[in-house]
Amino acid sequence: MTIPTKTRKVALVEDDDDLRASIAQLLHLAEFEVIAFTDASAALNVVDADWDGVVISDVRMPGLSGIDLHRAIRQCDEELPVILITGHGDVAMAVEALKSGVWDFLTKPFSGDVMIAAVERAARARSLTLENRRLQTSALNEATTALVGSSPAIRRLRDMIPTLADADLDILIEGETGTGKELLARLIHQAGKRRRHRFMTINCAGLGQPLEDEFFSVAGGASLAHSSRGTLLLDDIDRASDRFQNRLVPVLEDRALIAQGKEPAPLDLRIIATAGTGSNRAEDALSPSLLHRIAGMRLSIPPLRERREDIPVLFAHFVGAAASRNRIPVPRLQPEVHDRLNRHDWPGNAHELARYAEQFVLGLLEGPAMSPLAGSEPSLEERVNTFERDTIIAAIRATNGRIGKALEALAIPRKTFYYKVKKLSIDLTKLRQP
Repeated sequence: MTIPTKTRKVALVEDDDDLRASIAQLLHLAEFEVIAFTDASAALNVVDADWDGVVISDVRMPGLSGIDLHRAIRQCDEELPVILITGHGDVAMAVEALKSGVWDFLTKPFSGDVMIAAVERAARARSLTLENRRLQTSALNEATTALVGSSPAIRRLRDMIPTLADADLDILIEGETGTGKELLARLIHQAGKRRRHRFMTINCAGLGQPLEDEFFSVAGGASLAHSSRGTLLLDDIDRASDRFQNRLVPVLEDRALIAQGKEPAPLDLRIIATAGTGSNRAEDALSPSLLHRIAGMRLSIPPLRERREDIPVLFAHFVGAAASRNRIPVPRLQPEVHDRLNRHDWPGNAHELARYAEQFVLGLLEGPAMSPLAGSEPSLEERVNTFERDTIIAAIRATNGRIGKALEALAIPRKTFYYKVKKLSIDLTKLRQP
């Protein structure tokens, strides 16, 4: 297995000039890039979580020792391989070092083959670690696009996901039905360190006493214990009974489940709760003690009627998904659909818009002109051109003729936008008029 050049890097920390030069030469011959340091403090100024290589350090040095260096590196990146070398043959030190996460421990004098073999193994591990991180970052970037929209509120929420993902804060997400509260909760879970563990959802509105008792027990399929190390979504927390709220407060306070006659069972979990707005606002529905504990961070998702620039973008997203899911071409967009997108308030928000997009794709909207199967069939190219033209016009209208805002909503480059405007014979002058 060949390691990419960018991961064949070694930070060598050795205060002995002759030994440092000897090891550096050995590693150079094995095609490693060596950056040498005479002390650990200098190395810590260069080595960080993005270090694309491994670290080799002597143990006994003036100032910070190799053990101190390893501890500092683990604070930065616990997966960065550190190889320690010593001339003292301290077996106890080697055992403790390996237990603390040191990659390897070599005793002077060691052969060149032993050194190279240890560095090769460490470099392969580092290469795999960095590749996994790149894949996770790519997956996160792709996942966050599921929160579709170009309004300032949605852009801000998208930008906050990476920061909130690993923060030790419980979160309260507020918004009307269908605004995407559960979607945002899942994106936060998937972007963080808890993504490898369970995402457990409890519908607080439909929680009867038998299920509630099981929830607070230390066993059972719906036990809160199953969400430990993961994320617990308390959906519609504002519709939870007073009894449930009172039982939940000590669990959040102590982060433990207490069974009669047994020791408390510790819980390591992140709580995300959702609540409605209007008459069911969290302040009115939740006890102050619960609201204080559950709202470490409060997020709000505005309804579609307050961010109309997101409607054409969301509709295009839902139409594309529905067409792909049903394996049928995108139908021709009719004026009636335009009018509904621009005039309707969408009280069901994204959920209602998604159902409307599905009906549109399947030709189930009222009126023969709405059906993609009615009359003579336009070609696929004609359908795509019509859909693109109508979507661009809808975006310009939704942003009151502001081309910059329309470009953000459509998420296309300016050059592509003007190419399509010319190709599809769109009159920008007329669209810019009030």
